[in-house]
Amino acid sequence: MANLYKNSMFDLTTTNSTVVYTCPTDRTALIKTIQVTNIHSGANEIEAFTTDASNSGAVHEIAHISLASKTTENLAKGTIVLESGDTLKLKAQTADDIAGIVCVLEIFDEKSA
Repeated sequence: MANLYKNSMFDLTTTNSTVVYTCPTDRTALIKTIQVTNIHSGANEIEAFTTDASNSGAVHEIAHISLASKTTENLAKGTIVLESGDTLKLKAQTADDIAGIVCVLEIFDEKSA
């Protein structure tokens, strides 16, 4: 198995749920951090969800915080494991006020012989 360290930077330009990372085919992803920064002058609510591709796209909320103005927070309080096709989505209360980065270790799945 090979390991690949990646990051995925994002700006939430809408109040809709936005995919910020998708685990590629034939890989397992270990999300270490979901760093979000509120660049707005007031507090902003942020929600994080995972979508399970192997369970008919079931959505699970993994974080919901109110982030004060001009502050940064890590939404991942522990390692989050995603399998092939699973996604990480974020949703902000207001558009154009939240930016950040997701740090991931992708592990290539072994092929059976």
